[in-house]
Amino acid sequence: MNEISTLAPNSRVWIYQSDRLFSQEEVNEINLVLENFCHQWAAHGKSLKSFAKVYYNCFVVLMVDESNVTASGCSIDSSVKVIREIMSKYKVDLLNRMIFAYLEDGEVKLSNRPDFIQKLKQGDISDDTIVFNNLVKDKLDFETQWKLPLAQSWHKQLV
Repeated sequence: MNEISTLAPNSRVWIYQSDRLFSQEEVNEINLVLENFCHQWAAHGKSLKSFAKVYYNCFVVLMVDESNVTASGCSIDSSVKVIREIMSKYKVDLLNRMIFAYLEDGEVKLSNRPDFIQKLKQGDISDDTIVFNNLVKDKLDFETQWKLPLAQSWHKQLV
């Protein structure tokens, strides 16, 4: 597996947010699965320059640098297969986009939409609360737009 720093800024990114936080033991196991996957990830027999890691005990982040080899439909399907295997083994949902993740005192908190709206109304969450924009498309956006104040995020439209 490559280091994130070796990937081009326009490397494609997929972020899968868990519906619960992983334990440190689970993070270690999942990171090993991801590392093994990246070592063998290929498109039409050509190795893909990739990176994957669990962030904040909650987000499975997968990146592929397509500067030399483009990820094919089959190679993307193989990454989804790994995600589904993680979901099954750890009994988590990594595909629910209606669970909002935000930072509170430096820790990730998860909330469904109605609870998030209630927290906003109560003042527990504000426009300055950092939320995670899991819809970023590339490494540059991941580094600059993944964590944003609520007021600058697409989440604001839903609350």
